[in-house]
Amino acid sequence: MIFRVLHHNQCFDGACSAALFTKFHASILGTAQAYEYRGLAHSTPGPIPESVFGPGENAIVDFKYSPSPRLTWWFDHHQSAFLSPEDRTHFEAAQQAAQRTGDSPRQFFDPNFISCTGFIAACASQHFGFDLTGLDDLLFWADIIDGARFPSAKMAVEMHEPAIQLALVIENADTPDLIPRIIPHLTVSPFAEIVALPFVQQRIEPLLEKHRASIDLIRQRAVLDQQVIFFDLLDRETEALSKFIPYFLYPEATYTVAVTRSRTRTKISVGTNPWTPLPSAHLVNIAAICERFGGGGHARVGAISLGASEADLARTNARSIAAELRAAVGQREAMPSHSER
Repeated sequence: MIFRVLHHNQCFDGACSAALFTKFHASILGTAQAYEYRGLAHSTPGPIPESVFGPGENAIVDFKYSPSPRLTWWFDHHQSAFLSPEDRTHFEAAQQAAQRTGDSPRQFFDPNFISCTGFIAACASQHFGFDLTGLDDLLFWADIIDGARFPSAKMAVEMHEPAIQLALVIENADTPDLIPRIIPHLTVSPFAEIVALPFVQQRIEPLLEKHRASIDLIRQRAVLDQQVIFFDLLDRETEALSKFIPYFLYPEATYTVAVTRSRTRTKISVGTNPWTPLPSAHLVNIAAICERFGGGGHARVGAISLGASEADLARTNARSIAAELRAAVGQREAMPSHSER
């Protein structure tokens, strides 16, 4: 049986989640003859199509829920994991059925985890006794990169660490077979060895050159207004941009709203400065905003995908979101401090 692992495409945490799930499944259950990997993207609205599932068992990691009977395993940590209340009810019913029969659950959800890789590790260890020995670096960097836990914007933007360079390659994967070639290495080799592989190494310097050009472009386009950075790159085709560049350029900002386009979609990216000194209670829930526009994400970062021809709508919605965030900043600043109360 070929086991198909569906993962968040062009995402470091998605690739690490697929690798960790494979290691867990192979060592604990060992029922698959081989594993194959398919990336899932948010570019298509609506439920996950049945056509993506393989004829054998299927897993989805680091991506939204599907009520498909062909889905066996599921792990996700996104606040917006469920497209509808019906999907949430379907998931909960399956959990309750497993509890009644005494079976170990095979579908897991918890938005409190920093990375899906870390979430899979916790579930596999707790419910199945999976040994996490030798996976410290994988878990550490999945949390750092997916949770934006870098000690500084400088570290995130300069990209000297092998894991950060590998994330750059994964996020800019230029062929469908690239990430499936990388995934099997993630649980068996140090990141320095993976980035030294010829098929990975040949991509790094060209991508770093594009990255440096992106810094210059965002410096030219970005406007900071009331702690909200806004930039519009719809006049050119751009693939994955580092979401940390705006905070590297404007460390005093609280939020970023960017509108970009690639070959296949138009995208609104919304984020919170990971290094803001503001407490969580003073920050806007980004996922909740993105969900209103058909997107989703986490409390501190999210995105909205539209069709490649929907640039005007993307620009309008992005400006609306930026205005909403500026209004939130204004309301927060208008609140009396403790000393004034």
